[in-house]
Amino acid sequence: MNLGERLARGDETALSECYTAFAPLVRHHASRLVPRHAVDDVVQVVFLDVWRSRRRFDPARGLEPWLLAIARRRAIDLLRAEARHSRRATPLVDAARVPDAGPAVDAACDIRDALAALPAPQRQALVLAHFGQLTQREIAHRLDIPLGTVKARTARGLRRLRELL
Repeated sequence: MNLGERLARGDETALSECYTAFAPLVRHHASRLVPRHAVDDVVQVVFLDVWRSRRRFDPARGLEPWLLAIARRRAIDLLRAEARHSRRATPLVDAARVPDAGPAVDAACDIRDALAALPAPQRQALVLAHFGQLTQREIAHRLDIPLGTVKARTARGLRRLRELL
């Protein structure tokens, strides 16, 4: 029985083998469609979607085209979500223009600027975690994304903030 047939039957080891075999291809395909910071998120969502929709897979049609079609759809979904988010974003008040603001406000301005420089998904995860005081599980539920994606976005966002600050 080939990999596609095993995957369609729900064999969990087939998913692992599928990831090992096709993740580089999916990553390359996604990198042509989305910004570099979002490629890993797309790859993760693709293989989650592969597992969730394995019963709809027709092994006679080929695994690679099916995976790439899912990757393309997920990349487009991500781009649309980022576009919606950027249209809803409201600018933060520029505290630097307040007279006698002091060093605390300077630090707040630095943090605001660093947050603004982050990719939208990472910024959203950090803002919900720190200002919204939500757990990663609550963020995943609120955004309807996998917990692992929230953890990855948070870690990448914090790493990038450290570089910026």
